Amino acid sequence: MTRCHPISVRRAAMLPLLLLGLAGCAATNHAGQNPGIVPPAVQQLTPVNRELRALPAPAERIGVAVYDFDDLTGQFKERDNVQTLSRAVSQGASAMLIQSLHQAGDRRWFTVLERDGLDDLLRERQIVTEMRRIYQNDTTTSADELPPLILAPIIISGGIIGFDTNNVTGGAGARFLGIGGDVRYQQDTVTLALRATSVKTGEVLASVTANKAIASYRVQGNVFRFVALDELLELEAGLSGNEPSQIALQQAVDKAVYALIVEGAMVGAWDFADPSVKPAIVADYLNRNFGEEDRAVLARAGGGLETVAPTRLSQIGEAGLPAPARKPPAFDPAEPPLG
Repeated sequence: MTRCHPISVRRAAMLPLLLLGLAGCAATNHAGQNPGIVPPAVQQLTPVNRELRALPAPAERIGVAVYDFDDLTGQFKERDNVQTLSRAVSQGASAMLIQSLHQAGDRRWFTVLERDGLDDLLRERQIVTEMRRIYQNDTTTSADELPPLILAPIIISGGIIGFDTNNVTGGAGARFLGIGGDVRYQQDTVTLALRATSVKTGEVLASVTANKAIASYRVQGNVFRFVALDELLELEAGLSGNEPSQIALQQAVDKAVYALIVEGAMVGAWDFADPSVKPAIVADYLNRNFGEEDRAVLARAGGGLETVAPTRLSQIGEAGLPAPARKPPAFDPAEPPLG
């Protein structure tokens, strides 16, 4: 005959805590939703993105073309004892760059031209021409019906040039009489380079490098002890957090676009609509991103604080090609910002 041990008061007190821990592991069932399904959300603005949007308007909206902004690291995700073909960083950096260029200065800095999907664009325009020829017997399509593509005076290019894992690792833990816990921390870094090149001359007008740390952590606690001669209590609880790598990459791209605009203004590649705001923006950029020694280097003659070349917008605005029927829209100071 099996003997049933009565539940002690101590074990009964532990039961609600155990049930609470199990409930925390279950997916939240929101009203009107299927269990375990988290509703989708639009990505929230980051401090870096707000800073990019808050840039003052340019003297002239600049047409830019973005071709490829690829992952140049060639790294794959690390997995213990498992071979994986997943890349370490997102392969959608070109889309992130286009988004950042669009949002600069509340969409008043750049007219972004489609070049990454240029084959699809040209094929679609060819379909329009063929349909007009077949069904309307139109052998010459006028520029009013199908305008020529807008020419880009500047090419924005670069790529992800580094992804370093375990740059910073650490942790702490303690245990006493079978009760303990520990905290672990890890930091990776993604680095990218961005440059603006003149189509007319091939000159690199500005080039910047930006990086973003990607943090992850884990907190864990456990209990392993005898509460009676033949009664063992074992509990475990933990929490981990990993910063999404694609959001970290988007922030690095936003930072690089912001730096490209400011450093391009520093060397006279372009300028702000109100030139009086430039010294304050440049000083703030240098103070927040460089140490005292680096600021001293940049403040030297030719270091970038002073304009080292005449403003090139009029020079690069004409690419030496036939003028398009429709030019990129010029910035109107009276026009409210878009989006």
